[in-house]
Amino acid sequence: MQLVVGRIGKPHGVRGEVTVEVRTDEPEARFAPGTVLRTAPGATPPPTADEPGVPFRIPAELTIEEARFHQGRVLIAFDGILDRNTAEALRGTLLVVDSADVAPPDDPEEFHDHQLVGLAVVTPAGERLGEVARIDHAPSSDLLVLRRPEGRTALIPFVRAIVPEVDLAGGRVIVDPPAGLLDL
Repeated sequence: MQLVVGRIGKPHGVRGEVTVEVRTDEPEARFAPGTVLRTAPGATPPPTADEPGVPFRIPAELTIEEARFHQGRVLIAFDGILDRNTAEALRGTLLVVDSADVAPPDDPEEFHDHQLVGLAVVTPAGERLGEVARIDHAPSSDLLVLRRPEGRTALIPFVRAIVPEVDLAGGRVIVDPPAGLLDL
């Protein structure tokens, strides 16, 4: 499974450096010089100003030459991207890593989103409520987006009082929802 760790934004300066919207909890590790990141498939950038009518082909992989943090943003120089026009052609490209290359968290109470998506959601009594469709990261707590059997979705705060156990080996999340939570 491909995990998005960033999205390339606008160019910064004239030497090919770009801003990157960070979508990872570990930007220092993910965007370290020498790191090779894959680009999301299907990205189709506009032609560059240098070659009208000839579309720029986004490489399947980009190697980070230099990365620095500036005013709350990550600025990255990629190997081979040497000017502003080429950097502009990369705008909107998603940077991804394979989930198999991501080490599991050290804390047994912490999980990566991709570990939870697809798990069965059951009550403590074993009643199946649905499955985890995705995780929404809200300001107050993360939310499990539950895909119910009848096709609806429900939001479950990912807090110990409501989600007492995550059993990765068993492929399930045990949820003890308060009355009415799944009816919203």
